[in-house]
Amino acid sequence: MFRIADFVFLFYFVSHIPITILFDSQVIFPSWIYPKMLVDVKNNYCESFKDVLMADPPPWFKSFCLCEILVQFPFFFVATYALWKGVQNCQWIRVPFIVYSTHVATTTIAICFHILMESFNHPKYPGPDTLKERLSLLAVYAPYLIVPFLMLLDSLFSGVYTKKVKRS
Repeated sequence: MFRIADFVFLFYFVSHIPITILFDSQVIFPSWIYPKMLVDVKNNYCESFKDVLMADPPPWFKSFCLCEILVQFPFFFVATYALWKGVQNCQWIRVPFIVYSTHVATTTIAICFHILMESFNHPKYPGPDTLKERLSLLAVYAPYLIVPFLMLLDSLFSGVYTKKVKRS
């Protein structure tokens, strides 16, 4: 039995693997290790969405990206495995899902609050100024709040993690 929620979570984790390697890691590692095309894509995104956090990341944002690389990235493969096999067959994933989703939702709330409340007076990288620009940037980060929050609710309240599975 494959639930729609499992498909959403599987897509979330599988898609997050290349995003982390190719883009989010650019916050931590020097730009010379990336192909020019990837650096240009990131820079174009930063300019288009006025994402100062990615363009000139403050230390707290770098710490979030470092956690993504060191802690979350390896977990993406574990979660993908469990979702591919079916959470009803990998009920052990429930507690890791709770830990992961709580961590990611908490850090993303901080990012979203920063986007909505910061004045963005950066001399080199203009940040979002209007409400429309802030909401556009917020829309980029929103899936990383919404999906983990749904995962948390699912992990806490779905019976699929506690039902006995008959093995043949």
